[in-house]
Amino acid sequence: MNPMDSELPSRRDRYKATRLATAIGAIVNTLLALTQIVSGWLFQSQALIADGAHTLSDLISDGVVLYAASKASESPDRNHPYGHGRIETLATIIVGVLLVLAALGIALAAAQRLLSWETLTGPAPAALAFAILTLVAKEGLYQYTVRIARRIESSMLQANAWHHRSDAISSLVVLVGIGGAVAGWPWLDAVAAIVVALFILTMAWRLISNSAAELIDTALEPEQVAKIHHAVKGVPGVKNAHMLRTRKLGNEAAADVHVQVAPRISVSEGHQIADEVYRAARGCMPTLSDVTVHVDPEDDEEQPRAEGLPLRPEMTERLSKAWAGEPELAMIDQIRLDYLGGQVHVTITLRLDDDRSGTELNRRAVELHAKLRQRIGMKEALGEVAILYRACT
Repeated sequence: MNPMDSELPSRRDRYKATRLATAIGAIVNTLLALTQIVSGWLFQSQALIADGAHTLSDLISDGVVLYAASKASESPDRNHPYGHGRIETLATIIVGVLLVLAALGIALAAAQRLLSWETLTGPAPAALAFAILTLVAKEGLYQYTVRIARRIESSMLQANAWHHRSDAISSLVVLVGIGGAVAGWPWLDAVAAIVVALFILTMAWRLISNSAAELIDTALEPEQVAKIHHAVKGVPGVKNAHMLRTRKLGNEAAADVHVQVAPRISVSEGHQIADEVYRAARGCMPTLSDVTVHVDPEDDEEQPRAEGLPLRPEMTERLSKAWAGEPELAMIDQIRLDYLGGQVHVTITLRLDDDRSGTELNRRAVELHAKLRQRIGMKEALGEVAILYRACT
């Protein structure tokens, strides 16, 4: 199977799936929040009211997710050439912060109630039914949302799914707390609310820390980097690959890599190899949306860099001065420059338009070579010098 056949859905399809899942979650959360708060007030369950407040915070996070999904689905533009995927990352952090605020509010209210333990009264048995209803609804939302998140590989939607799961687990704790309070331990209702708050804080920290790592360009997982490196090295013409750097862009990723090729191949062949490296890297990981390939004629991690060496305009000027007055100066057909090992290597091809013998041509090439070395004034910076002849056709 072609690796590219497993590409992710389009940005527009991802947005539609995210919008549907989030809209369903918002409707369910609205109904649940009203039910929890009203039933908690009627049946005197602080844990149920706290869980209702927690559910209300989900509505805010659903709004954040919908907005972020809409922006992230937009194509790259002039101001955002890498796309808008990081908006999902930022939205995940916002959802995490909302979880923190909800947890602190629940814990504070429960702690205040525990400080007045002598006045505690247990909730009515009917509160158990509403706690069970909430637990079933929240777990159902989690299962539905996480399936869509995995299908479209959306970290933001997966964060929202875990938000639903945190609600389900908190509802389970609430159910236990209400059950214990009904059985004769009224303080269990407030303790359940605090346990819920601690669980939410743990989940929020995980979401915030992972997203913050992405915002500061943390690399992909080591096994993913190794997979890309293996694919790049498998391209014909690539002698080695190094300086492979990766980063996440929302649900997508980007990479740049240096590939070492044969030092004297043509520019067009090097470009063709780079194109194949790009296709191989993307083929092994469909989420890799952008790959920058730098072609090296040698291992620039170990070899001295060719810094300060003259470029073509200066080299041709130096050559003209070194061969001033020589008839071969007007016969130059091509000048090839190779920057290797901290030196510039020169190959000069001259047009062969007379009947001179091979011996005479060799003697003349030796003379021109000597004059070039003596007059060009580059000392150690000048590497190999080759003078070739090409027959005119």
